[in-house]
Order: sequence, then C-alpha cells, then structure tokens
Amino acid sequence: MPRPETDIEAGREKLIHMAETIIRERGAISFTITDLAAEAGMSQSNVYRFFENKDQLAEVMAGRWFAELIAIIEDLVETEMPAEQKLYEFFARRLVIKRARFEEDPDLFRSYMELGDQHFEVIRGYVDLTDHYMASILAEAMEAGYFEGLELDAVVSLVNTMVQPFCNPNLMMNMMHLADEGRLRQVIDTILTGLKARDHSVSEKPALHIAH
Repeated sequence: MPRPETDIEAGREKLIHMAETIIRERGAISFTITDLAAEAGMSQSNVYRFFENKDQLAEVMAGRWFAELIAIIEDLVETEMPAEQKLYEFFARRLVIKRARFEEDPDLFRSYMELGDQHFEVIRGYVDLTDHYMASILAEAMEAGYFEGLELDAVVSLVNTMVQPFCNPNLMMNMMHLADEGRLRQVIDTILTGLKARDHSVSEKPALHIAH
C-alpha cells in the first residue's frame, strides 16, 4: 500500500531538516545520501522512497530557498510604481531576506551556497526566472526613457554585473557590511542616470603618458 501523501511530506520535511544539520556541520561538499540515511536512522533504500536521488533532494531544498524570493519578485512585477523605484525594490527586498538568513545562521547559509554550486543545473531555472523578471522591469525603464541607445540584452548584462554585491549570495557573504540599502540606492541611481550608449562620434581623449 502506498504511503499517504501527508506521510510522504512529513518524511521529506524531516529528511530536509536532517540534511541541513549535516551540511551546516560538515559542509555540502562531501554530503551523501549515505550520511543522510545514517543521520535519520534508516536504510538508504528507505531514504530513496522519499527522494529518488541527491539531485532531487537538492531540487526540493533549492525550491524552499527560492520560494520566498520568487514570491517577492512576482508580487513586485505586478505592482504599479515607477520603473526606477521598482528596479531598486527588485534588489532591495531580496537583499533584506538574504541578509537576515545569513545573520540568523551563517554556517547554513554558506552550506546552501556550496550545495547550489554543486547542483547548479538544479538552480539554473530559478536564476533564469529572476533574470526574466529583471528584464521586464528594465524594459519598463527603457520605455520611460532610460538606457538610451542600448539594447535590452546589453542592459540586462550590464546591470547584472554592477549589482552583484547586492544579489550574489557568495559575494554578499564577504561584503555584508557594505551591501546595504543605502549603497544599493546609490548604485541604482547611478545605473539609471549614467547607463547609456556611448557617443562614438566624440573623439577619445588622448591617453596620459607618465614619464618613468
């Protein structure tokens, strides 16, 4: 007789919490289903009744990690506000969540980053979805007159490069004291006012030559 759905969900929840305990204490690099089975006091075959393999376990854990972040973005995209404010909020609201998670449990935060690096194909969909929503906000900004002379793909790539300290969790761990909302506001304002195609009709300034 198959397990009731509630039992399956309860079992998965228990195993996820145990997996978090393991990676918090030992890191995610060497984490195995064998470790999880031993921690849970069950056979590996029993663990596989809840998760087909480690990738599926990582996928469920990634879903939990991204659920709140994606919900914030989806809510924001539907909100009526000026594009420049929406672009700031797109990064600021997620920055607050990530910083709170880091401050609550730095070891687990780092371990989740290791797990994501190990299973990037699992999280790629979430990264692409985030880029998709960012592109839609940047398109609104372009309609409002920003980023003159640039194509949307170029704007997405440039903005992604410039805001990494405020959205890339691996960088944020080393720059948490600098990655705050005030600096983010300045960066977004600078992007909006300064990011545009260069006028190549203007001659380049001559390079300075320093005597040795």
